[in-house]
Amino acid sequence: MATRRLSKADRRRQLLDMALVVIREEGADRLTLGYLATRAGVSKPIPYEHFGTRSGLLIELYKSLDKEQVDALREALGSVQQSLKETADVLASAYIHCSADTSGEWHAVGAALTGSGEMGAVYQELIDGYVQLFVSALRPHSGLTPDALQQRCVGLVGAGEALSVMMIGGHCSEKDAAEALSSLIQGGLLDIFGRQVSE
Repeated sequence: MATRRLSKADRRRQLLDMALVVIREEGADRLTLGYLATRAGVSKPIPYEHFGTRSGLLIELYKSLDKEQVDALREALGSVQQSLKETADVLASAYIHCSADTSGEWHAVGAALTGSGEMGAVYQELIDGYVQLFVSALRPHSGLTPDALQQRCVGLVGAGEALSVMMIGGHCSEKDAAEALSSLIQGGLLDIFGRQVSE
């Protein structure tokens, strides 16, 4: 059977890709390991071997979607920005676009995991990763102490998440969300006189 020729890594990728298809077409509630096996055309034990439980599958899917977002953010930030405004615009546009690009799947998977014991730790780990990305991108434009910059970036990532949810819910456009986040990023590093904050 051709399906048996896939390596373990390729099979895992195939199952994750099919899980995304199920979420897009039928919603996260429909995604079970048994149903995933049926849709992927494999025997029922195979998804269990890869993910163990439905929560295990959803967590791996969540991490996979997150990795795509982080890679896209890093790529966007790879170009040299000369000013705080340019950096803020690139960071905000890439962050918001990542949410738009996944068509809400990332949030749907996260919602399906709400209440899962493992999810709290996973979510915090991923958020910490975004905070560090923001810190790295904004450090050259900041006179703040490392702790103060870290705290502001925690708030900025939270704002980015809230704006992404608004956009996905149809309450604002991707452009408006990105512009709002860019303004918040710039404002977070400027004082009331428009000067970069130093401490």
